Amino acid sequence: MEKENFDNRVVAIGKQDFGDMISRNNFYIDKTHFMKEWWENEDSVTLITRPRRFGKTLLMSMVEQFFSVEYQEKACLFEGLNIFKEEAYRKLQGTYPVIFLSFASVKETNFEDFYEQIQSLIAEIYQKHSYLMDSDKLKEAEKRKFQKILDEEATKSTLANSLRTLSGYLSRFYGKKVILLLDEYDTPMQEAYLHGYWEDMVSFIRSLSNGRKAFIHFP
Repeated sequence: MEKENFDNRVVAIGKQDFGDMISRNNFYIDKTHFMKEWWENEDSVTLITRPRRFGKTLLMSMVEQFFSVEYQEKACLFEGLNIFKEEAYRKLQGTYPVIFLSFASVKETNFEDFYEQIQSLIAEIYQKHSYLMDSDKLKEAEKRKFQKILDEEATKSTLANSLRTLSGYLSRFYGKKVILLLDEYDTPMQEAYLHGYWEDMVSFIRSLSNGRKAFIHFP
């Protein structure tokens, strides 16, 4: 790229959507090699801790848009970046089911309100994958459970296992294990510690984060 074009790029402070940043040609430091290193390590769980404003959510957005089947027509986002220098990774783009859950907005002072908000967040994720309800991959009993979560009427035990359940459905549908991305899970945990419902929170989060292929946790 010519230097004058590089100099004219806008530094978009606080932007967290990878696709939006690339599409607008904002200034971007190429961190796509992270995905190659992570993939080749074959870790089941990855925990990344960095200071605030370090770009963790943007990195997660990059990971989601690289691997997710929902972005299989968006390979253009990675053209010219390090990850696309190898044919094997060009073929890998857009080929895995991905679940992305952010806890950034969950800041409740009691477990009941926390549970209500998580219920809504999980329902949104299930709505995003509601096409599974039309699939013959799910049994009728599983579809009823799916609907309960959509309607925010699931029991606590069902909701606590909802990501694992959805991972199973997606894995069955696509024939691949699921990549689960959790962003800012420490936000509600900090509130739980401050407001006295730590034990309930830890128990719930432990069940919720028991997924399939791999986790990338970004506190």
